[in-house]
Amino acid sequence: MEEEMKSNLTLESRKKLTLTGVLEVVNFDDEKISLNTNLGNLSIKGEGLKMNKLDVQNGDVIICGTILAIIYSGKNVKKNKENIIKRIFQ
Repeated sequence: MEEEMKSNLTLESRKKLTLTGVLEVVNFDDEKISLNTNLGNLSIKGEGLKMNKLDVQNGDVIICGTILAIIYSGKNVKKNKENIIKRIFQ
């Protein structure tokens, strides 16, 4: 059970953020990305944010851009009503 609760976050020069333990992408744009992780909700704020890798099956995400803030919050993040997959392929 403890292995399932692991989540790692690595920030390289405030330009590349590597995450593990991601359960789902709730919402994203070029200034804010909201994720549900094994350890709670996570918001990444910045400029020119892009998801370079999204592997939901393994829970891996790589975000590039200028990272200004990384904020963990409570357990409930409201999903944007628009389908996240639809937004990725627009």
